[in-house]
Amino acid sequence: MHTSRRSFVRAAMAGVAAPMFGPRLLDTLERRLEAYQGLPPASAATEEAFWREVRNAFPPHPDYINLENGYSSPQPMPTWDAFQRHAQLINNGVSFYMRRRKAADYASVKQQLAALAGCPADEIVITRNTTESLGTVIHGIDLEPGAEAVMCDQDYGSMLEQFRQQSRRRGLRCVEISVPLHPRDDQEIVDTYARAITPRTKLLLVSHMINITGQILPVRRIADMAHDRGVAVIVDAAHSFAHLVYAVPDLGGDYLGASLHKWLCTPLGAGLLHIRKDKIRTVWPLFGETSVPDDDIRKLERIGTHPSWTVIAIADAIRFHGLVGGERKEARLRYLQQYWTDRVRDVPNVYLNTPGGARACGIANVGITGWTPGAIADALLEKHRIYTVAIDTVPVKGVRVTPHLYTTPAELDALVRAIGELARA
Repeated sequence: MHTSRRSFVRAAMAGVAAPMFGPRLLDTLERRLEAYQGLPPASAATEEAFWREVRNAFPPHPDYINLENGYSSPQPMPTWDAFQRHAQLINNGVSFYMRRRKAADYASVKQQLAALAGCPADEIVITRNTTESLGTVIHGIDLEPGAEAVMCDQDYGSMLEQFRQQSRRRGLRCVEISVPLHPRDDQEIVDTYARAITPRTKLLLVSHMINITGQILPVRRIADMAHDRGVAVIVDAAHSFAHLVYAVPDLGGDYLGASLHKWLCTPLGAGLLHIRKDKIRTVWPLFGETSVPDDDIRKLERIGTHPSWTVIAIADAIRFHGLVGGERKEARLRYLQQYWTDRVRDVPNVYLNTPGGARACGIANVGITGWTPGAIADALLEKHRIYTVAIDTVPVKGVRVTPHLYTTPAELDALVRAIGELARA
């Protein structure tokens, strides 16, 4: 290659990489959002100038409207920038970092994550996802053959599969209930779980926000009812954590799992496991650990070598979340969901699998009479460049729609038009 050509390429590449290794993008975003820090959640939900600043912090949109953020949310560019810097710094001295620096950094991240979760740091473990978090509990609790566990047919498939494996392996009896898509009130849901409990019931799994419909369940009331009957409660908070504003202990569960790469927007492969202090002793580690006491949650942290930069970037994601504001984020996500669902509720042949009002936030599920979920998802993508995901189960048939902070009302207008067109076809 000619010398001038090589120089040009180096200069061009340096220009591409400069934002990544230059001034911190989180600092820049903080300065841009300073004017909005006093903006209350109710007003923020529709303050498009504020959300335009937030939207600009995310990667450029692909060539379709992405309404499938429930699988995993994209990292905003400030978090992505920090993630890559962490990876480069650690990669420059992996062994030194892992042996000399990792423990202190992890402890710092745990403190920040615990503060966000509203619980003590000695009650949490950083995991890779909700499946690992709750799997640690499901497979780690001693249960006698014939013991029962109650769960819902709308719970996440990976959790149901882990319970089914325990049924095959340990003789656990899995009791699957169905919760109403449009309950009359909280008591109807609580009663549905209560009717499934017998003297042999030892565990109850409940989703805080059902992943396929977005319905928010009255977890605290369910947990209190279960505890009154001597039943331990596992909470699946994969979709509620950093989506809704709450303190983990307020849900009343004994064990809780969440995926941080969903609504907290961390890099892929970050999760949270919370175990109430007095319950830590009840869980065996999936991997052997005898160097800490049975009532010390660190016994669950041994998983072998894994990418430390993902864990360190959780702190950057928490900072981004704080700049946006948890209450403003929840208000915006609920506004976006209601923006489009209110416009299709009365469209002929269209039905919603998600209740209205405070029983849902950012996630909703919609179906069209005469259409399979797969056909709806394919038509939305192929004809209208709108990406959703088909949900085709016995209790729920439709497509899940999950907008995010970068989603615009205009994009949801396009969704409403597309649903109307398919409903008339």
